[in-house]
Amino acid sequence: MAKIDWKECLAEEDKKILAELLRKAKRYECAYLRADDVKAAQLWCALIELVKEFREIKETVDALKQPFVKIVEIGNAEKRKAIEKIIKSLIKPTTEDQEKATQDLIDTLMKF
Repeated sequence: MAKIDWKECLAEEDKKILAELLRKAKRYECAYLRADDVKAAQLWCALIELVKEFREIKETVDALKQPFVKIVEIGNAEKRKAIEKIIKSLIKPTTEDQEKATQDLIDTLMKF
């Protein structure tokens, strides 16, 4: 019985991904062909390419995330102002203890 190439068992999309990864790893051919274990070295080279892609994606995500972080910060500041206004219109603290309790209440409401 003829042995089937393991790659033939992959889905078509996975075959394309593997081919692309092997193409990218070929850049390191000079290095991995000098290794004692060429196949393992080729895998490590492919891993280098994946890490590079991951880093690039992470940088992009981090850059895209920054405006949203600022929006949330501004939103939280406005939320705190609104909660303080409502609470202080309902509860008018006259002592330091009451003021602290009012601030604790505001802090608690900010968690929601």
